[in-house]
Amino acid sequence: MKGTVSRIKYNFMNNSVYINRFATFFPNQPVGNDEMEEYIGLVNKKSLLAKRLILEKNGIKTRYYALDKNGRTTHTNVEMAASAVKGLFDGQLTLRDIDLLSCGTATPEQIMPSHGVMVHGELKGDRHTEVVSFAGSCCTGMQALKYAYLSILAGEVGNAVCVASERLSAWIRARYFEKESEQINRLMDKPILAFEKEFLRWMLSDGSVALLLQNKQAENGLSYRIEWIELTSFANEAETCMYAGGEKNGNGALAGWAQFPEQEWLDRSLFSLKQDTRLLDENIVKLGGRFLQDIVARRRFDPSSADWFMPHLSSMYFREKIERQLAVYGYDIPKEKWFINLPEIGNVASASPFAMLEALNRSGQAKKGDRILIMVPESARFSYAYALLTVC
Repeated sequence: MKGTVSRIKYNFMNNSVYINRFATFFPNQPVGNDEMEEYIGLVNKKSLLAKRLILEKNGIKTRYYALDKNGRTTHTNVEMAASAVKGLFDGQLTLRDIDLLSCGTATPEQIMPSHGVMVHGELKGDRHTEVVSFAGSCCTGMQALKYAYLSILAGEVGNAVCVASERLSAWIRARYFEKESEQINRLMDKPILAFEKEFLRWMLSDGSVALLLQNKQAENGLSYRIEWIELTSFANEAETCMYAGGEKNGNGALAGWAQFPEQEWLDRSLFSLKQDTRLLDENIVKLGGRFLQDIVARRRFDPSSADWFMPHLSSMYFREKIERQLAVYGYDIPKEKWFINLPEIGNVASASPFAMLEALNRSGQAKKGDRILIMVPESARFSYAYALLTVC
């Protein structure tokens, strides 16, 4: 029967897992700082002041939007994810060969079905397969990677495709704030959209990155052996910092969209992406440092031994703060070991760590034996991911 393939139990317990291929998809052309509002618009004249202040801090020069200059969507999140996955295939490897599709995103385009199965449907293959889907914020790509890694490690599958993708431009177009802006204009002498909503509009980007994981090294080119992946959440002690589809009350509790009358979904821009910058500044580096200390103690790992350090930064503003935190803990990671491409591609949330890894691989700077430490902070409610890879 078409599409039926017997499932093989690989049973390679304790084998190594390698990232052997990369493929990216960034929509359209890079958008410079001077043309951003042509794509995402201005909420009001005060937005220009916010834009200037935020861009001075975040260090981003270009980013990508799945939009044209009329604000029309050119690619969906699902289409971008599928395009990156297709970029992995050639005459030797096809979609039919893949045992697992593991997807992560912060911007699913529907509540259900899951983002992952929508990507699987868009690929239009002739084989059914296992699909998992992680939705949340910046750590979802790393969560998808860990599921794929552990599935191969346990011998459940022989290979997996992991893809992280974002269409963040869907949440930052000015027209989504028009109703709220009208309300503010009627109530205030100096109308300005709350900074928690303006802050993220000038740093986010669209795109997708796919990785091929296998239980053996690539025959050609470099492989990246996964040594470990660590994830944790500090939601037990920290309130919500970045959110969409809800609003925080005076006590810091988050009320979801279903608790509001339908009219308020527009009046309050409930589905816009918001960030409490005070909580961000207080916690994002500090809690990430605490988790790194836990990993160091448990794994007897010295971060100074890494040849490359890849921190996912939402803004270059945090680079100096992270450097100071590492110095306090006695971890010496000099600037020449840092590999960051935020200024060129913007903040692509869950796809950012994979984009850094792909860019390093493409640059030719990585060499066999190098160790790569990846750090992914997620401010939504302060989750963190770290991973260690070895170049083979």
